[in-house]
Amino acid sequence: MTLLIPQRPKEAAGELVVVPARHPWRWAGAALVLVLLAQFVHGLATNPGWDWPAFFGYFLEESIVEALLLTVELTLAGAVLGFLGGIPLAAMRLSPNPVLSAVSWTFIWVFRSVPLLVQLLFWANLGYLYETLQVGVPFGPGWSFPTVNLISSFGAALLGLALHEAAYAGEVIRAGLLSVDQGQHEAAAALGIPKWRQFYRIVLPQAMRAILPNAANLLISLLKSTSMVYILAIGELFYQVQVIYGRNGRVVPLLMVATVWYVILTALLSILQYYTERHFARGAVRVLPPTPFQRLKAALRR
Repeated sequence: MTLLIPQRPKEAAGELVVVPARHPWRWAGAALVLVLLAQFVHGLATNPGWDWPAFFGYFLEESIVEALLLTVELTLAGAVLGFLGGIPLAAMRLSPNPVLSAVSWTFIWVFRSVPLLVQLLFWANLGYLYETLQVGVPFGPGWSFPTVNLISSFGAALLGLALHEAAYAGEVIRAGLLSVDQGQHEAAAALGIPKWRQFYRIVLPQAMRAILPNAANLLISLLKSTSMVYILAIGELFYQVQVIYGRNGRVVPLLMVATVWYVILTALLSILQYYTERHFARGAVRVLPPTPFQRLKAALRR
C-alpha cells in the first residue's frame, strides 16, 4: 500500500526569517549590576575615608615589603612541609594495617578539629609543657636537652602551619588516589606493569587532576592563615600593618594595603593553578583550552 502525503508548498528563501532569542530581563539585570558597580567605584574614588594618598604611600614602604616577603616565605615553607607530611599520612590512611590507619586518622582528626590559633599557642609554649626532650632509646637511656629556647616564635609558627596543612593535605591526596577507577589498576596489573610504574605512569597522572584544584585551595587558605601568626609577634604582613596603624591611626588605608597584597598573591597562585591543571589535563581532553594569552592573540587577529 502506498501512502500519498501531500507535498508542502516550497517557501521562498527570502520569506524565512530567523528571529533571535531575546532576554530583556537578563539585560535589565546586567544594567542594574553595572549601575551598582559604578556606584561602588565612585564611592571608592570620592570618599576621603579611604585615604588613597596614605594607601599609595605605604603600599611599597620598606617594612611592608619585608613583611610581605616573610608572609610568602611562611606560605611556601608551610606548604612544602605540609604536603611532605600529607603524603605519608595519606599512605597510612590507605594502608590495610589497622595501627597505621588509626594513627593517621587520629592525627588528621585532632589537627582538623583544633583551631590553628590554639595550635600556634601550644607550639609557642612547648617549653613550658615539656622542660626537656630526650633522644635515645624509648623508655630507656638517652640524651636530653632543654626546650625553653628550642623553638623560636618563627619555628613555632612554621611548625603549627605545617602540621595543620599536613592534616588537610593528607585527606586531599587520599581522595585523589581513591578517585582513580579500580579498573585502571586491574588493567595495569593484567598487562604485567611493575607496581612503581603503575603508580608513576598511570595512577598519579589521573590522581593529580583531582588533587590539584583542592591543593591549590589549600595553598590559598594557607596564605591567608599566615595572618594568624601575629599572636606570636612575627612581623608578617598583617602584623606589620597593625604596628603601623597603631602608631598613626590610619586603619582603613593600611588594611587596604594588606588586602590588595593578599589579592595579588592569591591571583598569582590562581594563575599557577590554571597552568598546572592545564598541564595535567593533557590525558583527559583531545584539545587543550586556549590560554588567556592565546585568546587575546586570536582576538587581535580578527
